[in-house]
Amino acid sequence: MTDREILELYHSDKGGEQAFNLIVRQYGKKLYFHLREIVLNHDDADDLLQNTFIKAWNGLPNFRGESGLYTWLYRIATNEALSFLKRERINNKFSLTPYETKLINRLEDDPYFSGEAIQLELQKAVAQLPDKQRAIFSMRYFQEMEYSDIAQILDSNPDAVKASYSVAYKKIEKELRRLF
Repeated sequence: MTDREILELYHSDKGGEQAFNLIVRQYGKKLYFHLREIVLNHDDADDLLQNTFIKAWNGLPNFRGESGLYTWLYRIATNEALSFLKRERINNKFSLTPYETKLINRLEDDPYFSGEAIQLELQKAVAQLPDKQRAIFSMRYFQEMEYSDIAQILDSNPDAVKASYSVAYKKIEKELRRLF
């Protein structure tokens, strides 16, 4: 079903729960991997996905459709991930281990990570990016989103997103060249 059809079903007399189930089925896997690429851990991504859908369920009655359902869901998920990372950084403030090191260690210890050595090194390099830059890089590089879509999700402008992606790409390229 299209987003419009799902929203029409949602607004029908008894279609709310069915429509929401369709949303979860249609976007759950994409949103999970989006979150996973930002927080780099299965359990955290899974928890954030649940939070995303709870916020979406609570927000659907007020969703005006000014943006696409896809964009709205990604905005919720991205904000959840960035807020989570911010809380994690605050909680790590007095630790002797830098937060990026903890992220990398969690990625290496994650039993759900099944990538090869080069993929692990790429993820390690991505983990060293600032949170918002990591989100932009992930959306553009891994999910191949358009700059305009990323800008809409982050409530930014495409030129700023493009510049941030370019900086992130160069940092990652520099790190990978150092290793290989």
